[in-house]
Amino acid sequence: MAKIDPVTTRGGDLGETSLTDGSRIRKDSQRVNAYGTVDELNSVIGLVLCEALSPEMKENLLQLQNQLFNLGGELATPIDSELACRIPRIHQVHIDRVEAWVDEANQQLEAAHSFILPGGNRAAATLHLARTVARRCEREVVALIEAGDEINPYCLKFLNRLSDLFFVWARFCNDRGKADIRWSSEHPNE
Repeated sequence: MAKIDPVTTRGGDLGETSLTDGSRIRKDSQRVNAYGTVDELNSVIGLVLCEALSPEMKENLLQLQNQLFNLGGELATPIDSELACRIPRIHQVHIDRVEAWVDEANQQLEAAHSFILPGGNRAAATLHLARTVARRCEREVVALIEAGDEINPYCLKFLNRLSDLFFVWARFCNDRGKADIRWSSEHPNE
């Protein structure tokens, strides 16, 4: 168990932070943007968990929170660091599990014959928020790769599947898609 002590270090007062290996990096670096957005996604899942959900969905979301924490740690660890081989990593098994959850939920949904707008009930709306933050996580990780940082390729695949999962779970929470808010090309005030 990690000991977090002290919380206030003053080490970031000049715009830098420490990576897991102790190296210092600017807080506006792409690496910090990437793992910071993963942390934001984890917080949004915390909001989703405040809603009335099935015990199974709650358990699955808690698993995802732990995996996202691991993903954030992985992104905060340079791949050439001695620590890189000792931290929990995202693997194909995590992607497979998310894909199975997507398939399971999708089989229970009413067919969507138009685009779905974010909303419906609070659980669905917060899952749509999680979906959009997951998409931003993807963009941040792609930017990290484009900046020349090497990362575990499963990280990007995992984030891509998460946004799909949050979409189908949002629809599931909207009475299995029956209470989805459908997009219409016709707006009454136009």
